[in-house]
Amino acid sequence: MPSVKVVDAKGKDMGAVELKADVFGVEIRVPLLHQAVVRELADRRAGTHDTKGRSEVSGGGRKPWKQKGTGRARQGSIRATQWKGGGKPFGPTPRSYDKAMPREMRREALRAAVAARIADGALRVVERVEAEGKTKALVAALTALGVAGEPTLLVTAAMTEPLARAARNVPWLIVESPAHVSVYQLLRARHVVFERAALTALEEALGT
Repeated sequence: MPSVKVVDAKGKDMGAVELKADVFGVEIRVPLLHQAVVRELADRRAGTHDTKGRSEVSGGGRKPWKQKGTGRARQGSIRATQWKGGGKPFGPTPRSYDKAMPREMRREALRAAVAARIADGALRVVERVEAEGKTKALVAALTALGVAGEPTLLVTAAMTEPLARAARNVPWLIVESPAHVSVYQLLRARHVVFERAALTALEEALGT
């Protein structure tokens, strides 16, 4: 049964929290994590790229010169792909990059991501993160936990307005709720900090 040390806002040890083995004690399957990360990054793509083919560019309504007798190669339109200003051959068109992934696979990937961070010692649990709406106070609290200045994911039980306001000017910090935390965020961050209530909520949501 995995366990994680719990600290207070000043970094003092407050014991440990025992986690369910069937939730965060699962096998860490790297191909599954890779599939989940690829899916998430693909879903972020807008897919609005577009180029014009020869039927979409303007001009070229008549034949540049007659078919025979000029000594030049035959041409049908100045908007053909070989002409400057012509259409783009095989260019990108708008499309969706969404990738399908069954719900249970997504849940299993999230369990494995948390288990991986526990295994490498990058996950910490704090009793509660005090948010006064001040960036300086939030950075001081994270400094006391030893995570300031490096890519950090903070998962809180509730996304309050003062906390969001305090965190939005910190470039190395991402704040999420248990319902919206993702595999990519968990694996990308060098430090993962959970509030105890947030970790309990995620454990209940991912319970089998």
